[in-house]
Amino acid sequence: MANYLLVHGAWGGAWYWRDTLSALIRAGHRAHAVTLTGLGERAHLMSPAIDLETHIQDVIAALETEELQDCILVVHSYAGMLGTAVADRRTDWLRHLVYVDAMIPRPGESWAATHASATRQQRLGAAQASADFSFPPPDPSVFGLEGDAYEWVRRRQTPHPGHTYEHPLDFDAARVASVPRTFIDCTDPKLPTIDAIRQRVRDPGFWGGAWLPGSSVVTLATGHDPMLSAPAEFMAILLALGKRTGQS
Repeated sequence: MANYLLVHGAWGGAWYWRDTLSALIRAGHRAHAVTLTGLGERAHLMSPAIDLETHIQDVIAALETEELQDCILVVHSYAGMLGTAVADRRTDWLRHLVYVDAMIPRPGESWAATHASATRQQRLGAAQASADFSFPPPDPSVFGLEGDAYEWVRRRQTPHPGHTYEHPLDFDAARVASVPRTFIDCTDPKLPTIDAIRQRVRDPGFWGGAWLPGSSVVTLATGHDPMLSAPAEFMAILLALGKRTGQS
């Protein structure tokens, strides 16, 4: 049995992991999915006060409250910022960190740091025009979703707290790199905001050379939401990590 904590990306909620959660539990593992403040079923808590630190504390609280020691922490997209912070602050709680087509910052960078200026302007402009400093979700087609999966995500997405976007994250790269890491690179179609990260995880100099030891890259020929568009292949990766890092 292994312990898994699943953290959704922007505009999402714990609902994103419905099928993944069920499959992990059926396989005999302990698994929990967190919903970040202001999103999903917690959308009623949306506030201009929500920032990156709010969401980091959401994940740490879930980790500790559920007592998920030796955890396989699975973070999607934006939540790569959160997984990096948790690996820095709760290093001894993690057995493996899985970045699912996720943001991996350099120390002192924000989520916005690798995005095109047009993307930054669009999101910040929308946040400034809203009553609660949030920006709306994109059409799920950009994630490569079609049919029922497209409609399911379109119905459930909610605006994302804007003050998480340019909030810088300071961390010790060597400490984070002491946690074994897997990056799942979703390539068909590629989400443009992840392009810079695809290069980083293959760069011997990333994090001052600390990134590559203990890390691996797995490529999936699917879109940005593999838990929905390639569930069998995605689950095979998670279950393999559970066997490799299993607990008694």
